Amino acid sequence: MQTFLTDGRVEIDSNNVENLVRPIALNRKNALFAGHDEGGRTWGRIASLIETCKINGAEPFAYLKATLEAIANGHPQSRLDELLPWNFRPSS
Repeated sequence: MQTFLTDGRVEIDSNNVENLVRPIALNRKNALFAGHDEGGRTWGRIASLIETCKINGAEPFAYLKATLEAIANGHPQSRLDELLPWNFRPSS
């Protein structure tokens, strides 16, 4: 797309976005050395989740703790969107 040609507010490059996703990509690549295929996939999922927390301003440990507790306490599947990192609100 060439939106930046018609809208002066749009930046020509995507450096900001690239800088945000770089840690996610690096963690996924590091998962290749986990020693086992399934271990690598699991590591990649967790690393992606942690980096997504950071991008959305959620402290990863607090997010994971609260989310796992909510699931263990019977959080309804119909409301899973509430447990996504960008919807997380610490309860303190």
